[in-house]
Amino acid sequence: MHIKKYILISLLFCQVTFLPGQESGQKALSPAIKKQATKQTEQPVKENSPVPQPVKQLLHRPFMRGAILALSVKDVSDGKELYAYQPRLEVTPASVMKMVTTAAALEILGEKYVFPTVLEYDGQIVEGVLKGNLYIKGSGDPTLGSCHVEGSQTAFLLSWLEALQWAGIKEIEGSIVSDEGCFDWEGCSWKWVNEDLGSYYGAASYGITIFDNNYKLVLSTGSAGTTPEIKKIEPKVPLVFSNHLVCSSAHSAEYYISGHPFSKERHLYGVVPVKQEAFVIRGDIPDPPLFLAEYFTDYLEEQGIVVHEAPACKRIWQKEDKWGNNERREIGTFYSPPLKRIVRIVNEVSQNLYADVLAKTLGNLYVPEKPIRSSSFEKGTEMIRHHWDTCGLDVSSLWMYDGCGLAVTDKLTADFLTDMLVYMQTKSIHKDAFYNSLPLAGKEGSVRNFLRGTKLEGKARLKSGSMSRVKSYSGYIQKGNKEYAIAIIINNYACEGREMNKAIESLLAALF
Repeated sequence: MHIKKYILISLLFCQVTFLPGQESGQKALSPAIKKQATKQTEQPVKENSPVPQPVKQLLHRPFMRGAILALSVKDVSDGKELYAYQPRLEVTPASVMKMVTTAAALEILGEKYVFPTVLEYDGQIVEGVLKGNLYIKGSGDPTLGSCHVEGSQTAFLLSWLEALQWAGIKEIEGSIVSDEGCFDWEGCSWKWVNEDLGSYYGAASYGITIFDNNYKLVLSTGSAGTTPEIKKIEPKVPLVFSNHLVCSSAHSAEYYISGHPFSKERHLYGVVPVKQEAFVIRGDIPDPPLFLAEYFTDYLEEQGIVVHEAPACKRIWQKEDKWGNNERREIGTFYSPPLKRIVRIVNEVSQNLYADVLAKTLGNLYVPEKPIRSSSFEKGTEMIRHHWDTCGLDVSSLWMYDGCGLAVTDKLTADFLTDMLVYMQTKSIHKDAFYNSLPLAGKEGSVRNFLRGTKLEGKARLKSGSMSRVKSYSGYIQKGNKEYAIAIIINNYACEGREMNKAIESLLAALF
């Protein structure tokens, strides 16, 4: 499907203006954001509503002594404020930032948008022999081989094998080559902290994604104080591990896999449970495009199709000056599930990789007034800000450095979130897709245990966010025949995450 179709649908309700972004090497504000920031500076901020008693009680808890709380609750029908506490204070949102990304993606691309992955070849097919290379041309599809999509782990392989058989290809004289050029090679935001690099949740995003860019490391653990044995890795990613793990009789495991994009070295730190035959930890595939080319090469040879040259990807061939503009012919296309389903996965299980791919996909639509050097992350976040700006939201407080909220420098206000939530319910043609993407509190996804056993169980659709000393919840709450948009974000609290969750549950129960 052509992307212009989805842009036109979005423009019927909200005209998107593409403005200049950042200059090379400098993080600059767009004119729209400068204008909003000036307006915010010139106009005095309105006084907050009286502080609700439950908020006062929370603020007096010992673990809130050095904390920051931002709260906004608005009536969806008219946008009027019901409760507020520091609603215009910029705070770190963690994963509730995914709502900003997914809502913008639905608005701009449309809920029926799909990601194509195209199989192409150059050269000629002579008597079943491809005298050329086979290319996997990506568009960023985050679901290729994903564990979140039923049947996905083998469906693309069967589809591509069928395409080769249809084309009559029984042997390949060249290479299997991944073309991941729809995005750049800045897979991780520069604002991510080091402990996230190499982790399963900090997987880098590129123009080709495979198996959620994750692998499983299976360990056999012994008695306390010993080093666990690495039994196997699934899939077989060529990595070298420096194992510093220690078996411990502690009640919970706490471990880290550390490593950088494109590096085959990974370091294991922390503790794992004792006497486990197959204890599984997960990490990120450091070069997904190259790995997919290797994986598909092995698969074809298992099916009796010989590939003579080594697998490769665009990044490597460009570095070696091998990348050319040879004419290619398409032999098959594999499509992702529709965006409506992808957005549901992002918000239900808080899938970082999916969210970053969506942001970068939006960045491909960003057209500045003059050529600039911007990364795929920068173009994507600029596109998102421009969209919400032209929809009438105040984006002066929206600072994005990724699409998923993993960057600690991401900032927004509770007021912005509730304004966006009201907009999506009252003005968006994709309101149902967005609303249903948020899991039911007490029942589903990342909030399946939140509010369970309270009167709000099953009556709130919420996105959660969590990182070191950050807790956030945002979405919709039903009370009688009324619906409210809510955002609550707490930074710098001094207690365990579980205790903070209980405190927020008590607050919401008291307010509603």
